Amino acid sequence: MSKGDNSIASPQKVNRQLFSMVIGYAVIIVIVILTVTNLAIKKTDNVLQDKVVSMSSSLDVQMKLNMNSYLARMESLGTIAFSEEKTYTYDATDPNNDEYEALNTEKAITEKLYSLCIMENFVDYGIVYRNNRTVGKISNGTSSLFGDRMFEELSTMITRQRTNDGWCAGYQDNFKRIYYVKRVHDNALLVLSFYTSELESVFDNPETLDDMDIRLVNKDYNILYSSRKEESGKPLPTPILERVKGKTSASVMDDNYLVSVSSCGEEWYIICSIPTDIILREKNDMSLFIFMVGAIAAIVAMLMCAVFSIKMTEPVKQAVAFLNTRATNDQLTGILNKQAFSESSARLITSASDGAEHAMILLDLDNFKGINDSLGHAYGDKVLAKTGSILRAEFSNEDFIGRVGGDEFCVLVNSIPSGNETDYKDFIISKCQSLCRTFGENYTGEDGTYKVSVSIGVAMFPSDGKTFEALFSAADKALYKSKHKGKDTYSFYENDDTEVADK
Repeated sequence: MSKGDNSIASPQKVNRQLFSMVIGYAVIIVIVILTVTNLAIKKTDNVLQDKVVSMSSSLDVQMKLNMNSYLARMESLGTIAFSEEKTYTYDATDPNNDEYEALNTEKAITEKLYSLCIMENFVDYGIVYRNNRTVGKISNGTSSLFGDRMFEELSTMITRQRTNDGWCAGYQDNFKRIYYVKRVHDNALLVLSFYTSELESVFDNPETLDDMDIRLVNKDYNILYSSRKEESGKPLPTPILERVKGKTSASVMDDNYLVSVSSCGEEWYIICSIPTDIILREKNDMSLFIFMVGAIAAIVAMLMCAVFSIKMTEPVKQAVAFLNTRATNDQLTGILNKQAFSESSARLITSASDGAEHAMILLDLDNFKGINDSLGHAYGDKVLAKTGSILRAEFSNEDFIGRVGGDEFCVLVNSIPSGNETDYKDFIISKCQSLCRTFGENYTGEDGTYKVSVSIGVAMFPSDGKTFEALFSAADKALYKSKHKGKDTYSFYENDDTEVADK
């Protein structure tokens, strides 16, 4: 062996050097991957937080719309009681009342109120007079709650002087019922109440956010309704109160909670909250897995990081897409709700170029109340859902289709005729004729005795209006003309329609 051979490293030394190189390389790669992954996850956190806050705000807005719509419907059902003249003319406190005639009158009023009471799950639906005499349905629980001062105490619930009515919940710390009171005359009050548990259908949160708590609280932050049923009547939990107190519309997300608050009628607040770790639970699990993979192999770790980062955000994307649809779409028919339709249509009309032609088609189902009364609201909902399907089939994806009332629908036509030879108004006429035919072919009920027809009013842009409000008003007047002509037809707005509508 020559002298130079002594410079050759031994196998053990080579292995040690190779091992050191592998370890050093692995440490460097792991550090790089951990650093990049950490930066990527922080960026993802920021994006997720922004999207989740937006998602929560959208949910809160939808809950507010649902609540206001529910209260408005209850007020409308209360107003129906005044369709019976005796309801607002009879005064049980009048000393000149003939006893026999008074009994017959109260019997007639009671029958009327009971017939209306079955429309909803009302606890109370009756009239209380200044002498505490009652007609209609006044529950024993309400009588016990207010006692001999029923009229006086109910009168204090009238907070809206313009409409002489008001809402109240939590009277004497009784949070099981919500009361609506409307003044009939100086000596009589209409009283309507329902259990707060009825609000469960109003505050129906999406499946992707099952863990979110939804609460309705009063101005003192006492809980009127909660998705956690055991919380009803209790003060708002301190951690949530600290984040929303003094705010009327806000979304707050920190390391512990995501909380959003929105005010609704009668100084009530809708508060949605969910622990942050629940929202980010799947993201955190994925992050741990990414770190483990990154420590094993650099290239595989980086690829897995990208894949799982995408997968991490997928549940939130799905939740955001779901809430955008829920905030913009009517849940029953699948088309745009009133707010989304109005905003989308207004934007289109505002940005319309010179020479652009559009048409607003306003539809109202004829005699829909008869279907609800005869076949039930569930069947009526099927008719509304079918209407949404008909409209989607009749119009293109370029057109805006919305439900703007209980049985009232509206379409802003954005599509154009397929052939240049077709006049635009003729194109709209063909749409109206097709709608009338389609609805005219529909019969409902077990024996097909109920015909579902439609009355249509049409306004043309820009000749009948250059703003959404003006165009909608013109279409509404044209719709009234169709109703006036006997329904099951269509009418275009004309300058003299205002006079027809006033007749």
